[in-house]
Amino acid sequence: MTDDALATLNGKLDRLIAALERLGPQPAPPIDLDAADCFVWDPAARVLEPVHRVNRVDLSLIRGVDHVRDILVDNTRRFAQGLPANNVLLWGARGMGKSSLVKASHATVNAENPASPPLKLIEIHREDIDSLPALMTVLKASSHRFVLFCDDLSFDHDDTSYKSLKAALEGGVEGRPTNVIFYATSNRRHLLPRDMIDNERSTAINPSEAVEEKVSLSDRFGLWLGFHKCSQDEYLEMVDGYVRHFGLKIDADTLRAEALEWATTRGSRSGRVAWQFVQDLAGRLGQPLGT
Repeated sequence: MTDDALATLNGKLDRLIAALERLGPQPAPPIDLDAADCFVWDPAARVLEPVHRVNRVDLSLIRGVDHVRDILVDNTRRFAQGLPANNVLLWGARGMGKSSLVKASHATVNAENPASPPLKLIEIHREDIDSLPALMTVLKASSHRFVLFCDDLSFDHDDTSYKSLKAALEGGVEGRPTNVIFYATSNRRHLLPRDMIDNERSTAINPSEAVEEKVSLSDRFGLWLGFHKCSQDEYLEMVDGYVRHFGLKIDADTLRAEALEWATTRGSRSGRVAWQFVQDLAGRLGQPLGT
């Protein structure tokens, strides 16, 4: 083979190798954890997308859940300080501020210690729970401390991804990294449908063991914080808190009457319903809601 032919062959081989490398998985880009205090996990690209403007409300505006609010803030504060803290499951009535409380607690703790390295909040979507071990691997090498947050966490029939969550939280060989804690919100106390648990009980050889397997997931959360439907007085307190915070101009009697009518038409009272009423009220008054 002549030198020219050999050079041509080598050139073709180099182009072929380069093309194959482009088809293969690309290395994940470096993650800049100083880019923001909040991130969203993208498992496909194995990156943390920074969130510069977080959708959250001030902690003082979350009413009717004072006891669980104080517990969550204290747990978050201790974790940020490097002290022992628990994974937390916030469960119960919809619209009562579970996810808002997680985000507000994170902001409050960071505001208390502006000179300290900020606590990082990372949201992982329910459908990406299978990638939780990979995310843990990324985070455990960092000097930062992280609150992993999954909103509206629950599992349906034939969904086995809850086993990945169990192992990542406490059950693996390495266990949960010391710089990571997991917060989840759910409408279900045990994260699994009741009929799914009942079915396991009825078909298993040892029913009690089958049920233990299903409910042991929630046992990985050291704190269970329950959220219950609010009373009329608590609902009105929520509305009044928003109105005063945003400086909306309306007399007390009119506010009360319209807020109660709004709740009646929605068929429920909750923090979410109160916020939706205030948005409607501000729009009708022509007054913008500041941040």
